[in-house]
Amino acid sequence: MSTEPLVLQRKDERGVVTLTLNRPQAFNSLSEGMLEALQAALDRVAGDDGARVVVIAAAGKAFCAGHDLKEMRAAPSQDYYERLFAQCGRMMMTIQRLPVPVVARVHGVATAAGCQLVAMCDLAVAAADARFAVSGVNLGLFCSTPSVALSRNLGRKAAFEMLVTGEFIGAAEAQAKGLVNRVAAPEALDAEVERLVASIVAKPRVAVAMGKQLFYRQLETGIAAAYADAERTMACNMMDGAALEGVQAFIDKRPPAWAEPKR
Repeated sequence: MSTEPLVLQRKDERGVVTLTLNRPQAFNSLSEGMLEALQAALDRVAGDDGARVVVIAAAGKAFCAGHDLKEMRAAPSQDYYERLFAQCGRMMMTIQRLPVPVVARVHGVATAAGCQLVAMCDLAVAAADARFAVSGVNLGLFCSTPSVALSRNLGRKAAFEMLVTGEFIGAAEAQAKGLVNRVAAPEALDAEVERLVASIVAKPRVAVAMGKQLFYRQLETGIAAAYADAERTMACNMMDGAALEGVQAFIDKRPPAWAEPKR
């Protein structure tokens, strides 16, 4: 048995945190141990004021093959399955609740809960040969929890087709359907992720954090409540020093002099 951590974590001088799923022999399937390790890593990021962006990557040939089916079948019970899916759901929601953007760096396959993980990340960059599926239905198990994330990324009919057929889609189709933002040649995947990350870290952390929270909050409300929330958020954002400096710099026709974030 490998003694390597299930999730590798590193942080660069800009505050970019890379979490690498490190269970390549099992295609990075989301065992209970993997879920625990990923939850712990995300919780550390949540408490790190110097973090600016999270990149979720994976070791080996696949991004993530979903839940560990062998582990799931070892001791089946209703209570166990409810605890397992609640554990997974908590981890997925932690991604959305982080104050910093989370980018999925996808190669190989992302299936079932692995596809859900891509959908729950705020942004996703995929290798051109990556493939995506919510294939539980092929085993008689409708991907109910992945459907929550998938239906909030794709149009309804596109999401439902994936869920009821279990068929794979390629990276270009995933981009067209809204599951991923960018597609790059496999050898250029890291460079494309870096281009996206660099654009984000060039912006004030507080504006991105407030914006991310509002973005997801307003999606779950009616339009009138969404506008009211957005109006309050923009007013608060406008009073932040970074926004005041950014607007003044625009008026003065000069680059903004934003304060360096804490590390």
